[in-house]
Amino acid sequence: MQKEKSFFSRIHSQGGAVMIYLIIVIFVFMMIMLPVVSVLAGKLKLLRTAIEREAAIQIAEAGINYYQWHLSHFPSDYTDGTGQPGPYLHDYIDKDTQNNVGRFSLLIVPPQIGSTITTVTSTGWTNFNPNITRSITARFGVPSFTQYAFLSNDIMWIGEDEEISGKLHSNNGIRFDGIGNAPIASAKLTYTCPSSQGSPCPAVKDGVWGSAPQYVQSFWKFPVPAVDFSSLTSDLAAIKSLAQSGGFYLPPSSEQGYSLVFNADGTFSAYKVTKLQGTPTGWDVNGLAHNEDTDYKNRSLQFTSALPANGVIYVEDKTWVEGTVRGRVTVVAAKLPYDPSSAPTIYIPNNIIYSAKDGADVLGLISQKDVVVTFRAPDVLEINAAIISQNGSAQAFYYPSTIKESITIFGSLMTFGQWTWSWVNPGGQIISGHKNTYHIYDANLLYGPPPSFPLSASGYEILDWVSN
Repeated sequence: MQKEKSFFSRIHSQGGAVMIYLIIVIFVFMMIMLPVVSVLAGKLKLLRTAIEREAAIQIAEAGINYYQWHLSHFPSDYTDGTGQPGPYLHDYIDKDTQNNVGRFSLLIVPPQIGSTITTVTSTGWTNFNPNITRSITARFGVPSFTQYAFLSNDIMWIGEDEEISGKLHSNNGIRFDGIGNAPIASAKLTYTCPSSQGSPCPAVKDGVWGSAPQYVQSFWKFPVPAVDFSSLTSDLAAIKSLAQSGGFYLPPSSEQGYSLVFNADGTFSAYKVTKLQGTPTGWDVNGLAHNEDTDYKNRSLQFTSALPANGVIYVEDKTWVEGTVRGRVTVVAAKLPYDPSSAPTIYIPNNIIYSAKDGADVLGLISQKDVVVTFRAPDVLEINAAIISQNGSAQAFYYPSTIKESITIFGSLMTFGQWTWSWVNPGGQIISGHKNTYHIYDANLLYGPPPSFPLSASGYEILDWVSN
């Protein structure tokens, strides 16, 4: 007869069975959890990578912010203060812990001639994982005074047949009867308009007033801060030095002045003007009679050349400008020191056009005195240029009963005194000059002004940025 198992034997047998069951459960659990753990580990790795990528982009952004600060203090330094080619490496210090947690590298592309746009690429990474990098490319630019389609230190009158495209500003009062599509601003709250601004003047008027359509009046702003017109006065001595060292410098001609003709192949021809054509007496915006002749008759070719590398032509004499501009160039007519009795004028006797209106071609005209459209200029005239009349006016003289069809300005116009292309009688009828005037702002001028043109005191602004 078989003996019954003892109590301890039964316990031992049951414990063995439980162990087997436990091993099976653990095995099944491990088979289930291994993929879960693997997924969790992968997600933790992705999370860590995401954290590193976010840290890297923040370090790269710190590099962009640093160089914007650097440009604001050293606006012409494109080598990070080293005078050497980049890239330029910087440690990134955590401001809370003061620990070095990463680095950024800067690549800097300076502006091209005639542009203010600097391109900065900042690449950042952490010390924990330097293989994970992020980059930001940002463009910085200094707006020039060519941000204005029109800028004047004197009163302005935009007639009902005139169209202005772009910003307009006067430090004095504005009568605006025409068409505009951008801010029209005066530094005056009110002013007493003179009789030269037509009926009902003289009278006390708002800083901007007139019979413009209601939608145009929505652009009117007054008063606004005045523009310091003296800041428009380019450093003519510095420009003269640039012309003598790497541009073209034309001394007093001992004749009537110089004629500059721009050619479509990217060259220009310089002539001495030896004889002028007779011109009837004209009157300027200040009511002064002008008996001088404004058109050349005979010229003597001096040379034909490619545009200067630094884009500067400086002339110490009266200068006639015309032709097709291909490239970036500034023409200055000035004599130093300034003397109003001998300061030269720039004359426009013919069309000035760009080979393309895409920003690649730009002409600056800086006259120490006046910019004058001549008596014999074409009936339909187009001028592509950024124009500064530093101490005078941009104008067509009043010649009785001489009326032309139209004038189109593509660019920007800055004039110290009053400007006009057309003259009207008290009844508003055009009695001299151009019946139709069109001013179209060249938006490429904002950050791509002509060489050596004056820039805004606002400094560098960020234009755009992209990241990887």
